[in-house]
Amino acid sequence: MISLFDEIAPGLPGLEQLRAMIASGRRPGMGESLDFTLVEADEGRAVFESVPGRQAYNPIGTVHGGYAATLLDSACGCAAHSRLTATQGYTTLELKVSFHRPITADTGLVRTEATLISFGRRAAFAQATLTDAAGRVYATATSTLLIFER
Repeated sequence: MISLFDEIAPGLPGLEQLRAMIASGRRPGMGESLDFTLVEADEGRAVFESVPGRQAYNPIGTVHGGYAATLLDSACGCAAHSRLTATQGYTTLELKVSFHRPITADTGLVRTEATLISFGRRAAFAQATLTDAAGRVYATATSTLLIFER
């Protein structure tokens, strides 16, 4: 199976792959499904934006927690991806999410920003915050990621 990065930025290190994805305007399948987009990538940092809608609602009338968890996991993963060499990959080992307030379709644009805490040969640690346009915090996360050679 060919990845999106193999299509748009083959053989490049992680940060260059992320920047190529932003420049191309393309999104992986999960970004298409939940309508979120990587908008910024720097070394050790990644930012996604999205506008939650009713398609992400749970039965109790708010956006499902999995929506926020997916944005937080994606941001933490891309923060780690920004430090990868062209021959490395990663996967999430652990994601700890805290939900601070409910997200609804009225929340508007949400922004999820992640930064690396540390990046080693075998593991990376990242943290992320999901906020609205006014800077109110809706959810936070910490993540442990496995770094491996592909």
